Amino acid sequence: MVDAARRGFLRGRPRPRVELRPPWALGENAFIDRCTRCNACLAVCPEHILVSGDGGYPTVDFSHGECTFCGACLAACQPQALKRTEGLPAWPYKAHVGDACLPASGVECRVCGDFCDVRAIRFPPRLGGSPLPEIDATQCTGCGACLAPCPSAAIRIG
Repeated sequence: MVDAARRGFLRGRPRPRVELRPPWALGENAFIDRCTRCNACLAVCPEHILVSGDGGYPTVDFSHGECTFCGACLAACQPQALKRTEGLPAWPYKAHVGDACLPASGVECRVCGDFCDVRAIRFPPRLGGSPLPEIDATQCTGCGACLAPCPSAAIRIG
């Protein structure tokens, strides 16, 4: 077992960096124990959003695109660090809109909603200003489609 806290301390980080793991990843400790860093999941990801992260473990980088939950990474993972559990979503991540959102400054923008295929982002009317985006957490899949096109980088997935 890799002691992530010790490794981080030796690199000058007392706590390991929290990263977004691929869909269907086991809990962080179990994932670190099982993942061999073979990069098979990185090679098969059609969206190229899986990259080598801290310590060489796979992580998600939404600047390259969105997750389509195709399952290619799951099928390629021989050590089973990625494992589908019936009845549970691919991951617990959801989109969150931060303070840098343009409508909060009075600028009309609905780019995130245009890219959300499941229509989890809505823009209810607001008196005296541009409509602010509201994310329906029950519909949001955390796919990251809204993140890259946001002109003010106000959206995060976590």
